[in-house]
Amino acid sequence: MLEVLKQIDFTPFYLTLKLAFTTTVILFFVGLPLAYFLAYSKFKFKSAIEAVVALPLVLPPSVLGFYLLLILSKNGFLGKFWEELFGHQLAFHYEGIVLASVIFSFPFMVHPLLSGFRSVNKTLIEASYTLGKSKIQTLFRVILPNMKPAIMTGITLSFAHTVGEFGVVLMVGGSIEGETKVVSIAIYDAVEKLDYTTAHVYAGILFGISFFVLLVLYMLNKKFEVGQ
Repeated sequence: MLEVLKQIDFTPFYLTLKLAFTTTVILFFVGLPLAYFLAYSKFKFKSAIEAVVALPLVLPPSVLGFYLLLILSKNGFLGKFWEELFGHQLAFHYEGIVLASVIFSFPFMVHPLLSGFRSVNKTLIEASYTLGKSKIQTLFRVILPNMKPAIMTGITLSFAHTVGEFGVVLMVGGSIEGETKVVSIAIYDAVEKLDYTTAHVYAGILFGISFFVLLVLYMLNKKFEVGQ
């Protein structure tokens, strides 16, 4: 077993965890204000925004990946703009799979946060306003502390979902060593080469990481419930 592990390239794991961490951080800071807006605003077309956010849940990864590839390639409007700024297109580069992952995992962050905002007792919010607290103060001192399980769920599901991504990342990033070849793609490549030993190792470690992330989520949520 040790001999097998010595022959395994662990770069895909580094790329996978780096991608998952980067994606989760971006999703949190983008998803939090959006979820707050959707929960408390009276915007007329709010339902349309919610539908757009939920699209990655129902669209096949190949469909989403195809259109992202067109947009992020050197002929796409975003890819062309990026190439003019940084000298390379977004497609088949790490930055491209980060953007694709953010879009593909968006509902996994926004939906738990949205549920969390809506679950906070309105009496607490009104009491905060009555005491002279601003919306920002109420958000950080009243709302967010009372929706910790939702925050943890959004962060954990976004991270875990990104770790397991395959279709969209393959379409947008391909399988470039050290750049876009994450673990899920490394497993696919190993199976295509009939290298089942490597595939078993990659799949087993990925299974363990996913299980550990979800276990931490449930343990933390249980702790928050007991604390309340």
